[in-house]
Order: sequence, then C-alpha cells, then structure tokens
Amino acid sequence: MIGALTLAARLVLAAVFAVAGAAKLRDRRGTRQAAREFGAPERLAGLVGLILPLAELTVAGLLLVPGTVLVGEAGALALLLLFSAAIGIALARGRAPDCHCFGRLHSAPASWRTLVRNGLLAAVAALALSASLARPDRSVFGWVGGLEPAEILALAVAAVAIVLLAAGGAALLSLLRSYGKVLVRLEQVEAALREAGIGVDTGELPAGLEPGSPAPTFELSAVTGDAVSLGALLARDRPLMLVFTSPSCEPCKSLLPTAAEWQRGRGDELTIAFASSGAPADVRAEAEELGLQDVLVDEDLGLYSAFRANGTPSAVLVTPDGTIGSWVASGSDSIQQLLDQVLGPDAEVEQGLPLGTKAPALELRSLEGETVSLASLRGRDALLLFWNPACGFCRAMHEDLVAWESSANGVTPRLVIVSSGEEQSTRAEGFRSLVLLDDGFAAGSALGVQGTPMAVLLDAEGRVASSVAAGAEAVLSIASTRRSEPGTAASTLEALRPRS
Repeated sequence: MIGALTLAARLVLAAVFAVAGAAKLRDRRGTRQAAREFGAPERLAGLVGLILPLAELTVAGLLLVPGTVLVGEAGALALLLLFSAAIGIALARGRAPDCHCFGRLHSAPASWRTLVRNGLLAAVAALALSASLARPDRSVFGWVGGLEPAEILALAVAAVAIVLLAAGGAALLSLLRSYGKVLVRLEQVEAALREAGIGVDTGELPAGLEPGSPAPTFELSAVTGDAVSLGALLARDRPLMLVFTSPSCEPCKSLLPTAAEWQRGRGDELTIAFASSGAPADVRAEAEELGLQDVLVDEDLGLYSAFRANGTPSAVLVTPDGTIGSWVASGSDSIQQLLDQVLGPDAEVEQGLPLGTKAPALELRSLEGETVSLASLRGRDALLLFWNPACGFCRAMHEDLVAWESSANGVTPRLVIVSSGEEQSTRAEGFRSLVLLDDGFAAGSALGVQGTPMAVLLDAEGRVASSVAAGAEAVLSIASTRRSEPGTAASTLEALRPRS
C-alpha cells in the first residue's frame, strides 16, 4: 500500500514539474517578466527564467528513473520550498506578482492560495522522500552502493546542481533585500538633492529605444474588444504617451487613479494609452473600475518588449509623426516628470483641496470591520496618512512613524492611516492608530492626493487644514504640529496657511 502511494506521489510530482517546466520554457518572455516582478534584478531575470524551468524538467526526469527517484524527491522538495519562500516574502511585503507557475497554461497573481498549493505539494514530496528512505533496501548508503558508475556520476551532478540552486536562491533573496534597502536610501538622497536644486546624474544607461527612431508599429485588442493600432492612436494629431502597467503591480495601482485624471483633464493635448500585461478579464475590470480609456491588452508582453520597457509602471512618448519622443520613464515620479516635460508646467496637477474645504463624505472599512465615515473624525484634528505597505518610501518611514505614534500625547493631531494595500499586509504593519482600507484609492482621489506616503490634515470641524504633504519629512512635520490653542481648529488652520 505504502509503495503504491509513494509511486502515485512521484507520478503527480513528475507531472506537475514537467508541465510547469515545459510551459515556462515555451514562454520565456513571460517567465523573465515574472522573475522581474518577484524582484530579480534586470540583468539576472533572463538567467533565472532559464534555470528554473530546466531545474523543474530535471526533477521531473529524476522522479521517473528508478535509480534516481531519491534525488528527484529531494530536488522536488527543495524547489517547492524555494518557490514558497519567494512567494511568502512577496506577500509579506504586500506584493502580489503574477506567479506564472504554468506559463501561459495558467498564470495568476500570487496569493496565499498559491502558497498553500505549494505547501501541499511540498508535503507530498516530503512524504515520498521519507517513504523512500524508510525502505530497508532504500537506505542512503545501500542505495548509493547499488548504483552503476554512470548513475553515481548522474547523482553527483544532480546533487551539486540542487545545492547550487538552493544556495543561489538563498543568496539572491538576501541580495534582493539589501538591494531594496539601498534603492530606497538612494531615492531619498536624490529627492533631497533635487529639492535643494542640485542636479543628480544617476549614471544609469537610458532604457528604451533611442529618441528619433521609428516607433514599432502594433495592433492590439483593447478592453472594449476593438483592434487598436499605433496609427489610430496617432491619427488624433497629438503626442502619444504609452504607459506599461500590470494588474498585479502595486505601484501601478497607486498611479492609475492619477493617470485617469490625466486622461480626463489633459486628453485634448496628449493621448494617454495603457498597455497592460495582465489577463484580459483582469485588465478589463481594472479599466472599468477607474474609468480608463485606450487600454490595450498586452498579455504576452510583445509591445512591452518591442519598446524595450523597463518594469511597470513605465512610459514612453511617441510623437505625432510616429517617432520615439523619449527614453522609457520608469516609475511614477519619472512618468509624472515626462508628462510635465510634454505639456509644460501648467500640466502639473495642483495637489489637495483648497484650505477650509469641507472633507468629502466618504465611508471606509476599518481593519476591525467597522464602517467609518470621515465626518465621524470631527472633534479633534485628524491627519489622514495615505499608505501602501508595498510603497518603498512608506517602508523607509515605517519605523519613524511607529515611534512617533507610540509617543503621541493627545496634543498632536489624531493619526488615521488610509491604506490602499492588501488587508493582510496592512494589518502586519502593527499600527496602533485607526486604520482604514481604501484599495480603490477613492479617498485619496477625492482629497487630491496622488500617491503614498502623503497626508492631509483635517481640523476638528472636518475641514481641510493643510495642503497635501508628500514624503516622510513633510508628513512627520505635520504629524508633530501642536495646536496653539488646544480644541480650537481655526488656530491649526491659520498656522498652516502659507505666509507671504
């Protein structure tokens, strides 16, 4: 009975790894994209996208050969644990990249269900490995002693490959964690230098096609079902900004509400079109929810690759004559700068509502499951901090914010976190203050906020008492503001008005 179950487990594992490896090899482009979204550096994404499917196919083969099943079971367990660790780290950071587990056969954003599925498969591999080692004729030394020289050589090569893969995976995860921290610090330094009027030369090679070269022609299906070509978009006789996004990209979710405002407010000067790499149903749902126009489905990343885009969100400008008008702008800030360059200073969106404006009537769900209206926050100044656990700048100020939160004494404004991230990752932040969930960024859009971390102060009467504070320093500065006359909202409003 045990032998039959072990054999069935091997066959299931072999089938899973064979299908997954073959599907990934057939969709190398998608596999590279998945590696990038899980955090692999651009230079290593291609290598990771090749090694993983080859390792899966190798394990599948080892599981089917009587002399190497033990190595195959160990390799299957090691790979599943490695995959689970990568997914778990991504989910813990509030990210849900497309797992691309079975290539184009089945691909969906990573979730805790993905982690559970991998855990079940890992349990199957562990049970099969335990059963193989428990057999009297399958002790490790006895089994190795019965191998032919060629089988011993194959075993050694496979063992070295599995060890190197596991060690490389662990080293890569450690490198990515350190790399992320360095990037956040560099972004803060560069932002501080730019605010001081000092130009920053990053030394990075520009991404994308060279400006002035012909733009790649294309024709893709829009979420409306119509075929849309480059020529049709340029026929409107205005520049085209092509924005590359993905439904599983957290920075994209923060940018898209603002991009929808760009389309509505500046669409007569600039055509803004989106090329999304998600599944058609997901792309359509996102476009309908935000009211986006000109949304193209780039499921196989063909357009993304043709324009040599660099991550999501990113954008490139195409001039009305069909030539490339800019290098690829990567990230929300760079896309905003590209928009300003095209439309001039007047295109910069004024952030925030006028001082004294009554806060919009909105209701949001708290982490405790209660419905909280902004109107119920009256009676004391409230600082609405717009947050996303997946935002690098939020991550950089998290410790300082928690420290300020624990030292608040009732004189400073009441902190209210408005999170656009996933509920579980938001809960893991450990805030003591009231936390409201706003995954559609409705509150941010209503208050003129464009990203995270940003904050708006409401006075005790529920009126806007500050312009939008952007970045850790500005947010913490407002958070630490003391009212000149406790209980008098007008004093706070007056203290925050710009002086001439």
